[in-house]
Amino acid sequence: MNTQKVAITIPKKIVTMIDMISKQKGISRSRYISSVLHEKLANEQERSMKEAYDRIFSDAEIRKEQLETVNWFEESGDVEGQEW
Repeated sequence: MNTQKVAITIPKKIVTMIDMISKQKGISRSRYISSVLHEKLANEQERSMKEAYDRIFSDAEIRKEQLETVNWFEESGDVEGQEW
């Protein structure tokens, strides 16, 4: 993994908690902070993606078009090639 050192200021209480948890897990402070940040950023990216989908599909015209497409597929009666 390509890494870069950064200097940040963190309240002492949080550093103490980080050190305690990373010691319990048997990993370095740096690795623990990286894993927590990675998880947080993945969650943030997922939330952002969901918001984008919600914005798109909250549009009445797009929602209508999607429903019409679904109905067309359902009424076609032919499910071959629609395994997804």
